[in-house]
Amino acid sequence: MKEAVIIKSFPNGIALYLNPELPFESVLEEIGYKFADARNFFGSATMALSIEGRTVTDMEEIRILEAIRDNSGLNIACIVEKDDTVNQSYVKALERTERELAKKPEGQFFRGSLRDGAILETENSIIMLGDVYPGSAIISAKNIIILGGLYGKAHAGGNGREGAFVAAFEMEPERIRIGDFKYRPNTRKPKRGIRHKVQPKIAYIENDRIIFDTLTKDLLSSF
Repeated sequence: MKEAVIIKSFPNGIALYLNPELPFESVLEEIGYKFADARNFFGSATMALSIEGRTVTDMEEIRILEAIRDNSGLNIACIVEKDDTVNQSYVKALERTERELAKKPEGQFFRGSLRDGAILETENSIIMLGDVYPGSAIISAKNIIILGGLYGKAHAGGNGREGAFVAAFEMEPERIRIGDFKYRPNTRKPKRGIRHKVQPKIAYIENDRIIFDTLTKDLLSSF
């Protein structure tokens, strides 16, 4: 009989091979056991996750992420295709940025999502491991990095600080403000969770306006 779950690694990520013939609840329970056993091995690394072997629904995807979170110290930055080099480069760049922020007293981390109108405000640069849902907001006097989706509002660079930036794995904001400059999309997009093959983006000021650019390792390192 095939194993319910097999865990393998790839650069900057973990691949979960799920048995397509077993009930999902059995597979989910085994995911919890596997990551609990490997808690010390994985530590608190930030990694991408690839789910293979069976097709899962959005809700099943969320429950898999919760099982990993509850049974390990891993930070799952995103769900990707195993050979998605764009996402792998993004995670690698974020890992380096995370290490640099950790060396500075002004760096801050937040684990969790903002929803139901919640507001997170800080005077520090912040890395958020979660999503900002519509109606909610994240506010930083410096920079914002979201290892998840920005569907609500973000305000970086308080006191007119234009050199700040907002980066997110999925960039579909209701509104962004950087320094004194504002951006609001023409149409409101529906709330979604983290998706496959999305394009990480960064928002920053150039020529007195907010522009959005594909986030690469080199671009993130330039800020």
